[in-house]
Amino acid sequence: MSLIASVLLASAAAAAPSATPDAARAVVQRYYAAIDRRDYRTAYRSWSRGGQASGQSYQQFVRGFANTRHTSVTTGAPGRPEGAAGSSYIRVPVTVRATLKNGTAQRFTGSYTLRRVNDVDGSTAEQRQWHIEDASLRRR
Repeated sequence: MSLIASVLLASAAAAAPSATPDAARAVVQRYYAAIDRRDYRTAYRSWSRGGQASGQSYQQFVRGFANTRHTSVTTGAPGRPEGAAGSSYIRVPVTVRATLKNGTAQRFTGSYTLRRVNDVDGSTAEQRQWHIEDASLRRR
C-alpha cells in the first residue's frame, strides 16, 4: 500500500466517527452540558454557522438563559441521516428539563435537527462535524 493510500485511509477512519448518529446525539448532550455550566460560548458554537443558525446574536442567546439555574437533556434514538446538496441532516428527539432561578421546573419535548457537510473536497474538519441547524421544542 502506498503512503498516500495509507494517509487517505487513516484520514477517512479518523473522520468517520463524526458522521455517526451517536456523534449527532453527543452534540446535543454537550450543548446542554455547556448551558448547564454556563459555557454559553461553547453552546452557541454548537449551532451551525458559528451560532447564527440559532437565529440570535450571541448576546441574545446568553440573555435567553439569564433566569435558568439548571438544565438537563435526555436524548432519544436519532433518526437516519438524510442527504441533500452536499450535506447530511439528522433528527435527534429530546426531553429537556430546566429549573429556573426561582425554583420553577420546566419540561420541553421535541427534537433538534443537526447538519454536517459531507466528506467532499474543500470541506473543513469543522464543517464535517454535526452542528445544530434547527430546534423544535414544546413546553409540556
